[in-house]
Amino acid sequence: MTSSTQELHLQSLSELASTLHTKKASAVEVAQHFLQRVQADSTGAFLDVNPEATLTQAKASDARLAAGNGGCLEGVPIAHKDVFVTRDFVTTAGSKILANYRSPFDATVVQKLANGVNGQSGAGMVTLGKLNCDEFAMGSGNENSAFHAVRNPWDATRVPGGSSGGSAAAVAARLTPAATGTDTGGSIRQPASFCGITGIKPTYGRASRYGMIAYASSLDQAGPMARSAEDCALLLSAMCGPDLDRDSTSLDVATENFSAKLTQSIKGLRIGIPQEFFGDGLAADVRTAIDAALKTLEAQGAQLVPISLPRTELSIPVYYIIAPAEASSNLSRFDGVKFGHRAKDYTDLVSMYKQTRAEGFGEEVKRRIMTGAYVLSHGYYDAYYLQAQKIRRMIADDFQQAFTQCDVIAGPVAPSVAWTIGHNASDPLADYLADIFTLPASLAGLPGMSLPVGFGDAHMPVGMQLIGNYLQEATLLNVAHQFQLATDFHMQSPQGGSAL
Repeated sequence: MTSSTQELHLQSLSELASTLHTKKASAVEVAQHFLQRVQADSTGAFLDVNPEATLTQAKASDARLAAGNGGCLEGVPIAHKDVFVTRDFVTTAGSKILANYRSPFDATVVQKLANGVNGQSGAGMVTLGKLNCDEFAMGSGNENSAFHAVRNPWDATRVPGGSSGGSAAAVAARLTPAATGTDTGGSIRQPASFCGITGIKPTYGRASRYGMIAYASSLDQAGPMARSAEDCALLLSAMCGPDLDRDSTSLDVATENFSAKLTQSIKGLRIGIPQEFFGDGLAADVRTAIDAALKTLEAQGAQLVPISLPRTELSIPVYYIIAPAEASSNLSRFDGVKFGHRAKDYTDLVSMYKQTRAEGFGEEVKRRIMTGAYVLSHGYYDAYYLQAQKIRRMIADDFQQAFTQCDVIAGPVAPSVAWTIGHNASDPLADYLADIFTLPASLAGLPGMSLPVGFGDAHMPVGMQLIGNYLQEATLLNVAHQFQLATDFHMQSPQGGSAL
């Protein structure tokens, strides 16, 4: 390895793109560098790597770079959360029921970040592998993976957050410069907060859900996870765009260049501070970091405005009625007939279904399927599911009322820093309660992001959440970028281990 390639994992996406376009390193060299780091990793972030496929993609990138027709991120590595289907890598959604499953096609997001889709050129990124996650994206700590838990690179005894814990850990440990994640109730923002990286969930429908294994179809949304808002802007620009022929939830909104909008002053910007986000449930160390971050934004000219989101507490019961209801329907396709795990010992078709699903699904997935089936059953649909949908509408209305008083909403991502692995093993409700600040924006379909703003107890990262109105991702990214120009939290990496 040349001296020029030894520090590649410390470079940002734009720096790596420049390194590749100026021929200071080849795509093959960059891929090999990161594959070596992945091989030495101890966080458990990756579920599948295929060096042959990765290097084949890298060679193709080098050919395009040599011909002068490479994409904006040509040859830059990326890793994908294991809910995005991929041809060259196994896709399991963190579940035994899909063990060793290989898709015949790539998800739209994967295609757009690689070679493009529907005749449109892509960003040209090279896939390093597939990242661990909570089974079917159901979890807040990445402890529900059927294969192994992911460890937080800042402290191996703690969770990285979930469900996109593998994505967050891999970026924090500098195993990959960027990763895809999905966010249903906070699964990009919370692990980004726990691991000290930046992640954004765009407006529902901004990024195609085609080829993304569904958990809750009215909530699931893809988004990028990287070290900085600048990196996330590059990724989001490449990921988003209409996919109307293949995704019925896709918005007919043109692709946007988010990077071009990172230079705006935030002087006069009204930042709403919801009183419900700063109550007794918020840990003191998290509050201290958030307060300091808000003061930094004030010093940059922003104005803090007190607001109220009165139905915040209702977001937990509403989410855990709607999401499991949709999951019970979506996961009915995993029955052992056409693909995935099939039980060996059964007597007839019904017993095959029962035995396959009993063996293939983990405890948390079973719990949510049963909850969902219950709230949709005769006699309970009106009392639970229909009522939850009405309150969901009210939560969205609360946000619209708040946005008459402010431009962006800010607050904590989670009530505490990352907890120790196994801490909530006997109490799943504790994990559910950790989503209290991220669920409202998810239920409303609003864009939200997390950016690192300091450290709490045991020097664990703290993230601040920014929430914007529909299609206002550019505003969120700009606020985060301006904050990151004034601070260096996003540049810090875990001490020791695989990050160095």
